[in-house]
Amino acid sequence: MGFAEDITKLSEQVRKRIDNVSGEEATKMALIVPFLSALGYDVYDPSEVIPEYIADFAIKKAGQFEKVDYALAINGSIVMFVEAKAYGQKAEAHDGQLSRYFNGLITTKVAIVTNGIDYRFFTDLRDKNVMDKEPFFIFNILEYETKDIENLKFFHRNNFDVEAITNHAEEMIYVKAITQLIGNVLRFPSEGFVRFLVSELGTVAPGYEIQGRITGKVIEKFKPIIKKSIQGSLVELMTRSLNQEMAQSVESININHTDEADIKAEEVDSDEEEKARIITTEEELAAFEKVQIILKSSQSYKFEIQYRDTVNYFGIHLGKSNWWFLRLSLSSTKKTFIARLGIDEVKTLASDFVVQEVVSPTGEAWSKITISSVDDLDRLRTVLIRSYELEAAKH
Repeated sequence: MGFAEDITKLSEQVRKRIDNVSGEEATKMALIVPFLSALGYDVYDPSEVIPEYIADFAIKKAGQFEKVDYALAINGSIVMFVEAKAYGQKAEAHDGQLSRYFNGLITTKVAIVTNGIDYRFFTDLRDKNVMDKEPFFIFNILEYETKDIENLKFFHRNNFDVEAITNHAEEMIYVKAITQLIGNVLRFPSEGFVRFLVSELGTVAPGYEIQGRITGKVIEKFKPIIKKSIQGSLVELMTRSLNQEMAQSVESININHTDEADIKAEEVDSDEEEKARIITTEEELAAFEKVQIILKSSQSYKFEIQYRDTVNYFGIHLGKSNWWFLRLSLSSTKKTFIARLGIDEVKTLASDFVVQEVVSPTGEAWSKITISSVDDLDRLRTVLIRSYELEAAKH
């Protein structure tokens, strides 16, 4: 069984166990220890997975030394610290002793804070040998993408390399920031960006060059033109990408024509197995009905929305499953939905809710909003309408 399959199996186990998990110790044994095992560490070897680790420089408080929940060692050298929170608690903040341990052992470059569901990975990108306040990678065992698995592989015992992790962490941070920056620029072109594009028009062809100074009046004239141009460029890029994928699919079918019958049989079996695992709940149907009602107030588009239920989420789309604009996950313990909007915009529209960024396998930045019940969707109508209209505009 490969690493991705191990994580998939663990995800299913965690989903079954969490309703019976209460307190930090239960969280460790039922959720965190199996995760460390999936990363390739021998949880039964106290020299490799060291519980309640106390360093030589530990500070004594109230008659006891400060300790971290787990230290992970490879060939006798500690490579990671893990701080455990009880399931249900936020895994956002880390306690002081974790950063003191991280800063004290300069050979240790990775620290994890987890509640058994969210695993937040920290290193020292800002100041060398000083633990960053913000994580460079967050992995949710119940909600993850293929790209998350590729990132998680860096921390597997067999792959662990400090330099590779540091380089990858830095790349992840800057890719995320630049992706967000590009998204903001494309949605709301700044004066500087408009000025740059106008000044570069002459490089396309001499006839396009703007003569004279680029004044504020020129900037205002070109703003709507540039917004239309950006939209046209994005549509062209997506169309070109889709055509390439279709061509590759046709080529693949031709190459594997002799195996076509076997492949179809396997796909049918797989589809039947997945369908058997899907249960559309009354809560999901109630959410769909509520979204339908809310979207009727849209003044721009009148798509007839539909839903597609899967094992991992309940998707709402515009008639084709890949034209989705909402993905809901409504478990008994946690209720969230993903909107295809940038986190900055959603934080503005949903200031009273917890919002997290989710990066898709293609690098697109989405937002995950945590709700307490389906009734919260009424308070998030601006987010729903914005998500719907943005997707509708593409089609």
